[in-house]
Amino acid sequence: MELMRVLRLSTRTVLTGGWPYRLWVLLLVGLIVWGGGAYLDQFRTGLIVTNMRDQVSWAFYIGNFTFLVGVAAAAVTLVIPAYVYKWEPIKEVAILGEILAVSAIVMCMLFVAADMGRPDRFWHLIPGLGHMNFPYSVLSWDVLVLNMYLVLNLAIVGHVLFKGVQGKHYNHKLVVPLVLFSIPAAISIHTVTAFLYAGLSGRPFWNASILAPRFIASAFCSGPAIMLLLFQILQRTTAFKIKNEAMEKIAELMAYFMFLNLFLLGAEVFKEYYWQTEHVVHFQYLFSGVHGHNALVPFSRAFVGCGVAAFVLFLIPATRRNIVTRNIGCLLIYASVYIEKGLGLVIPGMTPDMLGEIYEYTPTLTELRVGAAIFSIGFLIFTLLTKIAVPIMNGEFAGHRAVEVSGAQAPVAHGA
Repeated sequence: MELMRVLRLSTRTVLTGGWPYRLWVLLLVGLIVWGGGAYLDQFRTGLIVTNMRDQVSWAFYIGNFTFLVGVAAAAVTLVIPAYVYKWEPIKEVAILGEILAVSAIVMCMLFVAADMGRPDRFWHLIPGLGHMNFPYSVLSWDVLVLNMYLVLNLAIVGHVLFKGVQGKHYNHKLVVPLVLFSIPAAISIHTVTAFLYAGLSGRPFWNASILAPRFIASAFCSGPAIMLLLFQILQRTTAFKIKNEAMEKIAELMAYFMFLNLFLLGAEVFKEYYWQTEHVVHFQYLFSGVHGHNALVPFSRAFVGCGVAAFVLFLIPATRRNIVTRNIGCLLIYASVYIEKGLGLVIPGMTPDMLGEIYEYTPTLTELRVGAAIFSIGFLIFTLLTKIAVPIMNGEFAGHRAVEVSGAQAPVAHGA
């Protein structure tokens, strides 16, 4: 009965809201329908409706998957200060990081499903039912850690919100161990994703031992950048307040990780250009072009430029604390890591191909529509869960519970 009451209150909450909230949800649903139609066409026709070919078989979908794995892992930047060091300003918003992780993992899985030419064979990835070739396949490890991380975050979010609706504190003996376990789990999901790339010996662009540290460093930049922007939107649209100390501490952590990300990228570029082996052609295609093929050159300069500019903005305390320059830095970091994880990682790894052929890839409208639908599903999940979480954190659901309890008891007292 208590579960039904919680579901009733949660449903009532997500179905109510002002016109900006309703318009936002309607927009997301519209994009899901628009992109869903494109996926149905891809499902019927096959991946030929995309621009992926034998030369470039991983592209827009896998690039977004890689980026979003980093966003999901970035919840650790809130969890460690909140639960390891018990810093209260960040502990108040740690649940929002967990919700973002849930939304990001769902989007990751949807992008993988969109990239599958035979989605009807997806059951092979289900442990116990399919043939995952575990533990020899790195892909099977990726499937396991992603699902484990999703279940872990769902358990934490579900328990905290359920207890919050009841007006009770969460069970520390249950939540704290799960939260602490989520720290290595978050590191593992991006590490295994990096191993998935680095383990392909025929793709020298990805054969780097520092690929996993690069993934983690960039994740701890892009994820917090999204969080800072979302926190400000929540402060303007809800009664939820986030302390400035929390925002400034997150921004400071981003400066350190942005330096590490740029340093590791520079180390990899130095190694390739200094050795001048035949494998440097992939970096040349990315940064300067090869034989007149220079479609990625503007994007490579953009992600490096955005990354350096963002690092400078977050390094200087005055610009890090200023809300305008901090937001500009967040947008620059998002753009830098998104381009680097997509166009700057996936496409050069397959261009030129193993026969030396250069295929210039650009995403089709079908791919962009499917991507818009998947991002909209993730945004919708985050929106609805946050719509429930904010009043719980503000203690509003406890008031609803008191009203319901008193209303239920009144007739009994009257009859007595």
